[in-house]
Amino acid sequence: MASLSARSIIASTLLGTVPPRLPGRLLVAFAQEFGVQAGTTRVALSRMVDGGELTRVESGSYELAGALRERHQRQEDGLRPSTRVWGGEWELRIVPAGARSSAERAALRRSCLHLGLRELRDGVWMRPDNLPPDRLPGARAVVDEQAQRLTAVPDVDSSALVAELFDLDAWATEANRLCDLLVAAGTESSLARGFELAAESLRHIVNDPLLPEALWPSGWPAVSLRSAYATYLVGYQTRLSGFFRAELAAVQ
Repeated sequence: MASLSARSIIASTLLGTVPPRLPGRLLVAFAQEFGVQAGTTRVALSRMVDGGELTRVESGSYELAGALRERHQRQEDGLRPSTRVWGGEWELRIVPAGARSSAERAALRRSCLHLGLRELRDGVWMRPDNLPPDRLPGARAVVDEQAQRLTAVPDVDSSALVAELFDLDAWATEANRLCDLLVAAGTESSLARGFELAAESLRHIVNDPLLPEALWPSGWPAVSLRSAYATYLVGYQTRLSGFFRAELAAVQ
């Protein structure tokens, strides 16, 4: 089992919770399942609040904030993707010439990737125009500020263009591997190992390029991965809820 920091455990636990809020004592207790001392987790909670990653709310609970809250929304969108009928158009983003700070360039790149855009060449980002235009408003605001938006119909085969922009083989290979692990895991007895598998699978689901079905390669495993994850999560969350109930009962 990989060694996780207290911050990673806190963040991943809340990222997998809807809404992303839990009592601090449950986060401390759950981190102990990974061998993290209670004091270490409390220090991490305090530092995450100071860093704008968490807010402390009523009754000693903690809630995701800032970039982690935006990541939580990306996860929810990835689990239940909303797409539009695709008519062959592509979303095209052109970055005008001119000086930009390294922070601005990094923010643009990060936001483009979050929106599912890929860079064809320097300053030219694109993807099939099949996603809602109002998705991820924070990322979209960054891209809108730094890049022009156009709608284009390429004069090359869209499947070939998709293959150039997205590493579909790598995504599919990893998705199939995770599907097998999720099915084989069943009722994994260790909460920690089960948690790591769920978190790894969710990260990969969020990286699905969400292509129009017409552009899916043969055997594209996106639907299978989401289905395997949903089935696995039902059993895992049942056991995790039982753990949390036992912890709450112990302090009453």
